[in-house]
Amino acid sequence: MLTCQPLLMVTKSKIDSMPLPNWCPEVETKPAPMPLLLVQAFINTSDAEKRTDLLDDPDTAASWFTSAELLKQGASITAKAVDRARGLRESLRDLLEDRDGADLTPLRAVAASQQPELRVSDDGTLGLRNPHKDNIGDALFELLLIVRAAQEDGSWSRLKVCANDECRWVFYDNSRNRQGNWCDMAICGNRIKNRQLRARRRR
Repeated sequence: MLTCQPLLMVTKSKIDSMPLPNWCPEVETKPAPMPLLLVQAFINTSDAEKRTDLLDDPDTAASWFTSAELLKQGASITAKAVDRARGLRESLRDLLEDRDGADLTPLRAVAASQQPELRVSDDGTLGLRNPHKDNIGDALFELLLIVRAAQEDGSWSRLKVCANDECRWVFYDNSRNRQGNWCDMAICGNRIKNRQLRARRRR
């Protein structure tokens, strides 16, 4: 079980040198440190550009959640549970974008349905822990505990949605001034700049 202690700050050079786990997209060029990487990868199970969705059906969803060790091996997921997971995913993406009127209902529903366990480590540090991995509710609650810890230590603000509205890929902004806007400057950044340039020329 993951214990939601403050996230370890990892330098960019260390992040770049770390191999990505198999549940993380191979195209991820700006990964967050663990365990926030789990939340990033969860949101990025939907790829707008490739039009793929790893939560498209119960079988693929179960495969992703078990690979990420958020569910026990052999656990099954119903179609209703998949809908619940997709709802939480988009709610988290909206939360990252700080959208007015973002639907936080899925977050509140997951938070209200589970009960965390308060643990005391050997050094006396208190931490919240998810005591179960039996169903999709447990898996989603684990992700929310990670979000809570990231909000507490400030790393949540580094997790951003690409400013290209045709992309919306979630990336970790490791820049010193936290002013990153694109998942990939060479691709999305240039697309937006070229789009703006064409708009100015038309005007």
